[in-house]
Amino acid sequence: MQTTNTFTATIYIGSKEGYNGKYYTYQEAKQILQDYCNNVSYGLTLKSTEFIYKDGNELGFEIGLINYPRFPSTSEEISQKAIEIAEIFKNKFNQYRISVVCNDKTYLIE
Repeated sequence: MQTTNTFTATIYIGSKEGYNGKYYTYQEAKQILQDYCNNVSYGLTLKSTEFIYKDGNELGFEIGLINYPRFPSTSEEISQKAIEIAEIFKNKFNQYRISVVCNDKTYLIE
């Protein structure tokens, strides 16, 4: 049995471009992540979610990263990968803000 220190990061991203743009699909998000994983030899999770806030709601995605015991990483490496992926989605989905939530801190990518 292999173990490592626990560290996770979750990226929260809306699926709507800007405030009034088109909606991106699960398949489009999955393809971006597949291309990323193929290029850097990494594993991620992808879930559909819904954000509910004052006077509104929006569909979106949760992208998950963990410290996988077979290929352990430092918390800094995982955080940096999460921020890198968030930046990719910020550009491809034309987002104003994306949240990256780690065990130790939350980042707002603007």
